[in-house]
Amino acid sequence: MLSKRQRASDDDPLARAIAPPPNETPAERALRISAEQEAKRVSDAIDEELNRQRTADKKGPKPIKLLLLDFQLMHSPRAFRAEKASWRAVIQLNVVQSIHAILDLMSKAHASSHGLSSSSSNPYAASSSSRPTTAHKDYPQLTPEHLKLKMRLAPLIQVEASLIRKLLPPGQADLATHTTPSALPSQQEVSVNSSISWKGAFNRLMGNSGNPRDSCESADFINWSDPEDAGVVLHACSEDMIKLWGDPTIRNLMEIEKMRPEEMAGFFLDALARVTSPRYVPTDDDILRARLKTLGVSEHRFQVDTGPFGSPMSHDWRVFDVGGQRSLVTAWAPYFDDMNAIIFLAPISCFDQVLQEDPSINRLADSFILWKNIVSHPLLKKTELVLFLNKCDIFRAKLASGIRLGDYITSYGNRPNDFESASTYIRKKFAGLMKEHAGDKTFYCHFTSVTDTTSTSLILRNVQDVIVRDNLRKSALAG
Repeated sequence: MLSKRQRASDDDPLARAIAPPPNETPAERALRISAEQEAKRVSDAIDEELNRQRTADKKGPKPIKLLLLDFQLMHSPRAFRAEKASWRAVIQLNVVQSIHAILDLMSKAHASSHGLSSSSSNPYAASSSSRPTTAHKDYPQLTPEHLKLKMRLAPLIQVEASLIRKLLPPGQADLATHTTPSALPSQQEVSVNSSISWKGAFNRLMGNSGNPRDSCESADFINWSDPEDAGVVLHACSEDMIKLWGDPTIRNLMEIEKMRPEEMAGFFLDALARVTSPRYVPTDDDILRARLKTLGVSEHRFQVDTGPFGSPMSHDWRVFDVGGQRSLVTAWAPYFDDMNAIIFLAPISCFDQVLQEDPSINRLADSFILWKNIVSHPLLKKTELVLFLNKCDIFRAKLASGIRLGDYITSYGNRPNDFESASTYIRKKFAGLMKEHAGDKTFYCHFTSVTDTTSTSLILRNVQDVIVRDNLRKSALAG
């Protein structure tokens, strides 16, 4: 007869899961115990390293913590060199997906001219939900030479699938490329998890500790002898890609479809000769222009000299990038309530575009909503906020071309459609939301371009000012 405690133990699923197999042999038992001991050793080592890190953090100066929303910050040059091999693959993917979108548009136009149906869509065209479109479009006639050009560029679809498989973990890559390569959607957005070391997938040289060697240049991390290197096919197709992008008929077709890839992140079609060269290595600006959606939160640590009055003083900076999680405020806010500052990057050039994940929402309007959620969040009320109204160069060009802000942001009405008036309105819109939902908190705002290499130093100077002011205010209150 079993006791009540024994019966309860037998009914416990956890107890059953960890119980030894009923017919375990002495040899199997020895292997099991050895495996358990090894697992405990690894666990203890991890705990010891975490405790060591906590102790070191307490003894050293308090690090400056920043939360970045959808922004790529240039930090450690050594690590940045090692990452260029992987960013080269991202840029190559950006190129082939841009070409893929144009090929899809050509298929749509060809099908339309022959009375066939086409369900193709592309990420570079303005959505029908943001601008009315006619039911029938008078596409230009594609010539046999256009169709031959399209066929010669077909190998790029295979390259796209190959790059996706390399950038993503095996399970996720299989799911992303479960269709045949020719059926891959050109609008498919690759998302990488920041907790997975995707940046090491293309690196050739690493130190014994897994860190990049100090003596290596960016090109040293690229495996130029890789027979599957996407650069080989891209170089072979370079002339045809340049021809396609410069073709007047194709440009006319894109204009009819309101397809403007040059306004999107990941645009490299104007630099095809350079980025498809045999030994192409991305520049810093190339990496800032590259498009790659990240999921999860990633942390970067680096030293910055930010001493007052010209006196150098080194601080440990920790930057947290929420990437694609930027809109999930309720998810990440509890973890970052002790941030010194939040840097919010709002691309104002996207006023005529919609969210890819929800075409019913205007992208600039979404930035207003997200800003409101952040400034009003109770856990972030003590955190200073720095706003960067970004991509001003593209914003200015759009307004100059005749695209009206009032057609998409109805509250702007019939105000002048010039940069000064429009940018001032947007700035006041963000400032008004802060005043309404965050009271007397100081409003820090800058107009920037993400490819401006001076942006990093500007950010650090601005955030340093935020932190100094905040510390002085707290000291005055304490006194």
